[in-house]
Amino acid sequence: MFTGIVEQTGLVRGTRPRGGGLQVEIDLGAAAEGTRVGDSLSVNGVCLTVTALQNTMAVFDVSPETLRRSTLKTLRSGQKVNLERAMRADGRFGGHFVQGHVDGIGRIAEIRRRGDFAEFRIEAPGPLLEQMVEKGSVAVDGISLTIASLDEKGFTVALIPATLAQTTWKESKTGDEVNIETDILVKIVRNLLHKTARPSGTLDPEVLRSWGYSPNG
Repeated sequence: MFTGIVEQTGLVRGTRPRGGGLQVEIDLGAAAEGTRVGDSLSVNGVCLTVTALQNTMAVFDVSPETLRRSTLKTLRSGQKVNLERAMRADGRFGGHFVQGHVDGIGRIAEIRRRGDFAEFRIEAPGPLLEQMVEKGSVAVDGISLTIASLDEKGFTVALIPATLAQTTWKESKTGDEVNIETDILVKIVRNLLHKTARPSGTLDPEVLRSWGYSPNG
């Protein structure tokens, strides 16, 4: 489990194919402190397991499923990635519930600079957008962000100077692909509503009553 509060960036040192998947070597820098083989790290929003570690150099194995759903298949030597170590049980929850299970890929459609701040518009597939709500949370490349606006083609997020300075977003450009994980709470509620909806798309009043809702308010 993660919070979407990126600790720092790491540097990809190399990639190589492995049994249909990919093996990635990343220099964790200060994030290597306290990290052990078997630990989970969020790399650009994807939960990966450390399979080997020497000093600050960590090795990760990326499965074919993860490659299909994320941008990790395009990682290259010299590329920076956002890093977050798994949340401690006694830590503060500064962002939102982030699992590191990427739902799909979006694309940066527009970047608007607002002084030291920036607003990004991201286009995403319809099934992902259906799992978002305006002013709700979304993780983009592992960063916990608030959805400022939402329409049928994409959404916008605003980044503060600190986030721009401490993450890979300071180097982002229009056309870049990004990993998207929608809010697990929205997914759960949406799934429950779909299961209780009638074929017409309306909700079953009996189920709503069982949940404690009254038709008279």
